[in-house]
Amino acid sequence: MCGRYVILSPPEAMRQAFGYAEQPNFPPRYNVAPTQPVPVILLENGGRHFRLMRWGLIPVWVKDPRQFALLINARAETVLDKPAFRNAMKRRRCLLPADGYYEWRQSEGRKQPLFIRPGHGGLMAFAGLAETWNGPNGEELDTVAIITTAARGDIATLHPRVPVTIAPRDHARWLDGNAVDAGGATLLLRAPENGEFVWHEVSVRVNRVVNDDEQLIMPISAEQAESEAKQAARKPVARKVAPAASGNDGQGSLF
Repeated sequence: MCGRYVILSPPEAMRQAFGYAEQPNFPPRYNVAPTQPVPVILLENGGRHFRLMRWGLIPVWVKDPRQFALLINARAETVLDKPAFRNAMKRRRCLLPADGYYEWRQSEGRKQPLFIRPGHGGLMAFAGLAETWNGPNGEELDTVAIITTAARGDIATLHPRVPVTIAPRDHARWLDGNAVDAGGATLLLRAPENGEFVWHEVSVRVNRVVNDDEQLIMPISAEQAESEAKQAARKPVARKVAPAASGNDGQGSLF
């Protein structure tokens, strides 16, 4: 799945890569997390536009978001069927720019964070679905989820799910719901090929949302990883709170 990612490319480079009209200015982000505002590119009135949306989709039929579990990811296998994503798949497909993301690999009884990025470097685009939730008092909230699919090849050794990335040649097809229907768009929801991504172990500092600096993506040695694991083992374990039920196929939690 995808629960944390990074946005490092300069604003103008992102604007040139995705071709939207706006000229936003924003700093690099090394630890983008759910519920935060994230850059989204969508097609409106025949042109591409940049929007900030809350990461964590709220379907339009939800009465009280406080009683609804966070939908940060949507499964590619069920986006045509699930009520939470079905309409967005038809008309509100979008792209989320990123330079890499984090995943947690189970290793010797602990979860070791990894930084994963395209092998060629530079920007990529996650496939996303957007919804605007309208509250009872007239409030509006733009929200988004990242689509994931079953991993294959080398990256499947890290985690069974991967975020779907849309190649630049397919951006137009993915964004245009009028030209490409939902069924046709699902053909773009593919797992990466062998060698498409590279990765390395990073510090468990990424586990804390408050940490947001360039050291998070730096490789750490096996000795450092082991030392961090021993330190974590000495800390008391916090009791987990069960998430609210929402039928989200287990895609609503961070890790």
